Amino acid sequence: MARPRFDRNGNETFSSKIGVFPFVKMLQAQRRSRNRDAGTLEMKPITSVTREIICECLIKEVIPTITNVWPRDNPDEVIYIQQDNAWTHVDPNDTSFLMATSSSGLNIQLICQPPNSPDLNILDLGFFSAIQSLQYKESPKTIEELVQAVVKSFNDYPSQKVNHVWLTLQLCMYETLK
Repeated sequence: MARPRFDRNGNETFSSKIGVFPFVKMLQAQRRSRNRDAGTLEMKPITSVTREIICECLIKEVIPTITNVWPRDNPDEVIYIQQDNAWTHVDPNDTSFLMATSSSGLNIQLICQPPNSPDLNILDLGFFSAIQSLQYKESPKTIEELVQAVVKSFNDYPSQKVNHVWLTLQLCMYETLK
């Protein structure tokens, strides 16, 4: 997510929606069941997300998606990818990450939120909880259905509300840092 952009007339020029990148893998079913044949590809969650998996996701999915959707109206703009301070997250100076960002043609940087300050995490406090409330209206029974419900909720969430979340949380951040 990024902050949405609008022209002088209030028309959306950039939706702010970069993408949803689930940590799942496709595996062949080992046995036949009444729901599927043996060998059928099944979506399974990655239960242990490591630094390498996150780095691979950033390099193979997030950076290329940002490169494809980011507006080019301000070429010197810095694009920040915010992460919390989980030990599995990528070091901002990771060489493979820096190589991927330099080849993107954009100024993309990783930043970590300040330690012990969950109130400064815009995405967790505002956007993810809003998407989750939409997703809860669905009743997924499989991992595939859950991923589809999250993607649908992400796509259905209006940019105007994203902008409101950004503005509200920036005000909260300002008040917290005063």
